Amino acid sequence: MANSYFQFKHFRIEQGRTAMKVCTDACVLGAVADVSGATRILDVGTGTGLLALMAAQRNPTAHIEAVELDEAAAAQAAENVAASPWADRITVQACSLQTYAASQPAPFDHIICNPPFFRDSLRSPDAARTTARHTADDSLTFAELAQFAAAHLPLTGLLTVLLPLPEMQHFAREASVAGLYPVSRLVLRHRACSKPLRHIVAFSRTRIPFTEQELSIHEAQSTDYSSTFRTLLSPFYLAL
Repeated sequence: MANSYFQFKHFRIEQGRTAMKVCTDACVLGAVADVSGATRILDVGTGTGLLALMAAQRNPTAHIEAVELDEAAAAQAAENVAASPWADRITVQACSLQTYAASQPAPFDHIICNPPFFRDSLRSPDAARTTARHTADDSLTFAELAQFAAAHLPLTGLLTVLLPLPEMQHFAREASVAGLYPVSRLVLRHRACSKPLRHIVAFSRTRIPFTEQELSIHEAQSTDYSSTFRTLLSPFYLAL
């Protein structure tokens, strides 16, 4: 059973009432998304509030909105935010992205999302976990996320998403239809020679030269964190 909390260096994530717990790939997303210079950031499907809090730690002046459909998760995210050093800069909204869009929010410099995925896999018997992990007609679709980002990003803004490769390929098609172009990709692996675990891709309304990097979580033939991973997550993980 996952712990009811995850302690970071500068904040604590209580997660006993949320379906999706703190995981390594989400932490990598929060550490690599380019939030520098952003004044307004949106975390879509915030869950525990992890990405919003990481963005607040990395950008000392940005205001962050965090949207979460599940009421229990949104309440826990709000509690995590309130207990953090950045409570005055993060707002948690307990609603769907569709409802949030209807409020006509101002543009965002950066939108971050670890969106629902596993579109064609078996559904979890846990309804909350299913909503968090799967796209569905009554939840957030890739097309809706891409369309929202295209409508709420300036030309220089970014949408950064984390997905497995098959789902990322599907999302990239929806992003293209919405007028978003991939500008960078990080391929995340357990080890250098292992199968890709996740792709983290940044999209923009403007075509710019594309960059690609790889990150291995562990050293080859070892459970030790790689030096690159340690450097990336050292501002956050207590053990680094």
